[in-house]
Amino acid sequence: MRLAEEYVIRAQHCVQDIYRTQKEAIDRAADSIAASMLRGQVLHVFGSGHSQMIAREVFSRAGQLVPISMIVDRSEGKAERSEGYAERLLRYYQWEPREIVIVISNSGRNALPIEVAMKAKESGLEVVALTSVDHSSQVSSRHSSGKKLTDLADIVIDNRTPMGDAVIDLPGTQLHAGPMSTIAGAAAVNMIMLTVMQRYLEQGEIPPISISTNLDGADEHNQKLRRQFLHRIRFE
Repeated sequence: MRLAEEYVIRAQHCVQDIYRTQKEAIDRAADSIAASMLRGQVLHVFGSGHSQMIAREVFSRAGQLVPISMIVDRSEGKAERSEGYAERLLRYYQWEPREIVIVISNSGRNALPIEVAMKAKESGLEVVALTSVDHSSQVSSRHSSGKKLTDLADIVIDNRTPMGDAVIDLPGTQLHAGPMSTIAGAAAVNMIMLTVMQRYLEQGEIPPISISTNLDGADEHNQKLRRQFLHRIRFE
């Protein structure tokens, strides 16, 4: 079998496995997010280093909800293991009690995502962790508290990827390739968002969704929605 074909098969199995095993956690997260948004609040998303790609998947793009604030790690992952950096980073963002934050970290062991979760809990937010439970369960924390992201989360959503992320064994070597966490994370976070949108519809509400800027009338539509949240969200 070609390595690319094996990767496609593994990716399909992973996405199906997320939905099969994490549906209850996804529903719980979506219920909390929808309730918060329908109160006029904002969802916060954070991922540092490579996990920032998953946060970007739902922030300020076509087909996604508008009331989403992405906390941007300006160190681009360089400060991921640095205790104390989260407090400086979060000065630039606003959040309120009873809002939700999705913290994305494949290993769940580094200081920055752990401290973002800690600060959120201290401020009365609900924390949803998107992580690899397999990886996290086999490593120690890199935070002085000894805690990992899974220890702090109210809801844990497992991206079902293996320790080390790469899923393809390269024949004749000890090397592994084909990281899965990007596909898994993007699939999981879209499952959450679509379930939130479904909750809106079930309550007779139209979800505030951006449309592609390459469609006629999109700028007016998107700007009208954004104006409602300019005081809370840094649209970057």
